[in-house]
Amino acid sequence: MAEIIAVCASEAKGTVKRAVGSLTLRVGVGAEGDAHAGNWHRQVSLLADESVDTMRALGLTLSPGAFAENIMTRGIELRTLRVGTLLRAGTALLCVTQIGKECHSDCAIRRQTGKCVMPTDGVFAVVVSDGVVRTGDEIKIAEGIR
Repeated sequence: MAEIIAVCASEAKGTVKRAVGSLTLRVGVGAEGDAHAGNWHRQVSLLADESVDTMRALGLTLSPGAFAENIMTRGIELRTLRVGTLLRAGTALLCVTQIGKECHSDCAIRRQTGKCVMPTDGVFAVVVSDGVVRTGDEIKIAEGIR
């Protein structure tokens, strides 16, 4: 079973997110209380802990939220998903809208190591159906839903 190992939010853009235990996800909004919430194509960000492991292997100590992800997962290959894939995360339904994003040149992790996982492994989604996502919840591809 693939699971959500952390849910994170931040009050301001450009800051590291912190683990919050649960997030309420709303259609047209994204993660309530998160700085990146809004009616746009990157309402919720996801990153696999396995991707973060590649950065930890460089000697970094990284906590959930270090890459500004809302949802950190384990056991699902997020970066191999296609745009349009539906994901059931907790009680919410998400639709993948973007894979990867340009890393900010002033990203502290990139300055320190010369690389960042978000350009290749970060996944972004919009909320299709309201719900709550909590640390420990299952995350899976939603089959049979259109």
